[in-house]
This record gives sequence, structure tokens and C-alpha cells, in this order.
Amino acid sequence: MSASLAPRPRNARGWRALLVALLCVAVAAALWLGWPHLFGNTDPASGYQFVTVQRGDIEDVVTATGTLQPREYVDVGAQVSGQLKKIHVEVGTEVKAGDLLAEIDPTVYLSRVDAARAQLRNLRAQLKDREAQLVLAQIQFRRQTALMAEEASTTEALQIAEASLKSSAAQLEALRAQIEQNESTLRGDEANLQYARILSPMNGTVVSITARQGQTLNTNQSAPVILRVADLSTMTVQTQVSEADIGRLKIGMDAYFTTLGSQGKRWQGRLASIEPTPTVTNNVVLYNALFDVPNTDGRLMTQMTAQVFFVAARATDVLQLPMGALALDTTPQRSLREKTRPAGETPSTEKKTRRATVRLLKDDRTLEARSIEIGLSNRILAQVVSGLNEGDKVVSSVAASANGEQRPSRTPHL
Repeated sequence: MSASLAPRPRNARGWRALLVALLCVAVAAALWLGWPHLFGNTDPASGYQFVTVQRGDIEDVVTATGTLQPREYVDVGAQVSGQLKKIHVEVGTEVKAGDLLAEIDPTVYLSRVDAARAQLRNLRAQLKDREAQLVLAQIQFRRQTALMAEEASTTEALQIAEASLKSSAAQLEALRAQIEQNESTLRGDEANLQYARILSPMNGTVVSITARQGQTLNTNQSAPVILRVADLSTMTVQTQVSEADIGRLKIGMDAYFTTLGSQGKRWQGRLASIEPTPTVTNNVVLYNALFDVPNTDGRLMTQMTAQVFFVAARATDVLQLPMGALALDTTPQRSLREKTRPAGETPSTEKKTRRATVRLLKDDRTLEARSIEIGLSNRILAQVVSGLNEGDKVVSSVAASANGEQRPSRTPHL
């Protein structure tokens, strides 16, 4: 009987040990899960990121891509045909008006000038002979007239002398006209001879050379371009603006641009013109907008790509917040200045303001939904007109809840 009852105490102790072990595991799990709630950070703002209301400048801009071209340039071509004998400049050479740029072989044009001058000398010699014959005809006519008065000559002899005088005068007049014609031809030949020397029409820089030394130029079909001279002291920025943004541009508005590799340097200008005829590329309608910028340091070069910003509006030294921190109201509001504007005053210069909601961090580390008034804004920043002070902290981003209300996104601190 005692032998059968001996194992029972050992089994009871095993069950009790197992029960104690399970109870310890449950307590440990409860403590592990409940510890953050019982002893963790109780700061209600700890799960948010904040931005500070600061002062700065805000610009509302229209962006476009453009290219740089010299404002003034000339494509220098050949006015006479012939072989391009010599090019006296290279790309980048600084030239002045009247400098020799290139020469066309002048042999043919020089021979024409020499022939025309020789022909002209021959005609002028003939002119002297005709003038002498006219003087002789005048003497003979006067003699016959005197003899006829004394009835010492015949009527026929007087008529012959008169006809000879008129013929000499006509021949002299024809020869003078021929000389004028030859002088005109000589001037043309001399001009062609001068055109064989290609001179710079302006002060500037040789920016391209399209012809080659030894090349034969034919001006009968088209005017061949030899090189281009440009004034690089002032550059024109030619931008292409989409039809969606062209209505925001106004002549005289401020503009600036940067170039690749400019390390953020800005070149300033003012919009000078908008070409009325668009260009259509892949069904996209683009309008050319142009403005000039000085290039005194020579850093701007032809065909550079420019990232252009046309300033539609600007606010300086104003309170600002990132757009992501705002929950915008859809109803436009008027500014205080507009609300108090006298009757009849034009509202054309007034700026519309809007209402928005932010989550403000209070001194007790709680969050308050604050309605504020914003003014100028772009895709990144918004001007705070009223409702916040410099140094206030607000939740950095706002997201929509399931019921449509605005709530701050819970982004943990990094």
C-alpha cells in the first residue's frame, strides 16, 4: 500500500513547478508589453516633427528653359565668286569694324579692272580727237557763213559745213556717254575687286567659321556664309514658355536665370518681348520670350542652356512656412487692406489671401489647431500674413483622416 502511494508527491511538485513557470512567463510578457505605456515618454508631441516660423523671401515664378544668343551678330558672306584664298582669323579672334577677315583670289577681278581702265583711257583719247574735230567744224562753219555774206561761197558749201558741225557735236556727245558707261563699269569692277577682300562689318568676336581655305565660292546661286561675327558683350536669352504659363508673363517683369556649371550664380534681366507666333513641338504649343543680359565678364557663351525664372510676384523679409505644414481652406479671403479699401478704388493691385489651418505646439507641449491667413505662395513656401509669430513651431506635415478632417501625420523623430 505504501509502495503504490510513494510517486504521488513527486507528481504534485512537478505540476506546481510547471504552473509557477507559466505564471512567470505571463508576468514577464505583461511587463514587456505594458512597460512603454506605464513608464514610457508621456509627451503628447513626441510623435511629431515640427518646423519653425521664420523670416525670408518668397517668389512666385514661371520657369522655362532657354538658350543664349548674342544680341547683335552678322553672318559674313562672299559677294563675289572665286576661290577662298586666305582666312586671316580664327574662332575666338577679337575684331574691329574694317579688319580684314578673308581674301578671295582677285586675279579675275583685277584683270577686269585693268581692261576697263585701259578702255576708258582709249575713249578719253578719242574724246580729245572729237573735241578737236568739233572746233575745226565750228571754224569751217563760221568761214562759210562769212563767205556767204559776201556772196563768195555757195549755199551748198554752207550747208555742208553746217552738217559737219552738227555731226561732230553729236559724235562728241555719244563718246561722252560711252565714257560714262565705261566709268560705271569700272566702278563695278573695282567694287568687285574690293569685295574680294572680306572686311569685318562690326566690332565683335569671330564665333564660327563655316568655309574652308581653298574652297570655291559660288555667289550666283546663293550668298555663301564664310563666318559669323558677334558682339558678346550683351546676350539675348530666348526661352520657350508653354501656353499655360504665357498669360502670367508681362513685359518688363523681372527675370533671372542660371546655367549648367554656374554654381548657383544668377544673371538678372527684364522681359523685353514675347513673340506672338508660337512653335508647336509634339503638339505642345510654346511661345518665345526674350530678354537681354550684360556679359561683361564673358562667362556667357553662345548656345548655353539657361534655366529661366520669370518673377510673377515677390515678397521679401516675411514670415513663411512650408506648404506641407498647411491645410488650405478652399474659400478665398480678402486681405485687411482690401476689406478697408474705399469705395471706387481699383482692386487691381490688391493681393488675395487665403485661410489655412496648422497644428501649433503650445508652451505646455500640447497641440492646438490654429487658423491662419496666408498670402503669396509657391509650390514650396507660403507667406504667413497673420495668426503666427516668428519662432512658433507647427507640425511639419498635414494628412487627411478617414472622415475627411485634417490631422497631422505621425512621423517619429529621427
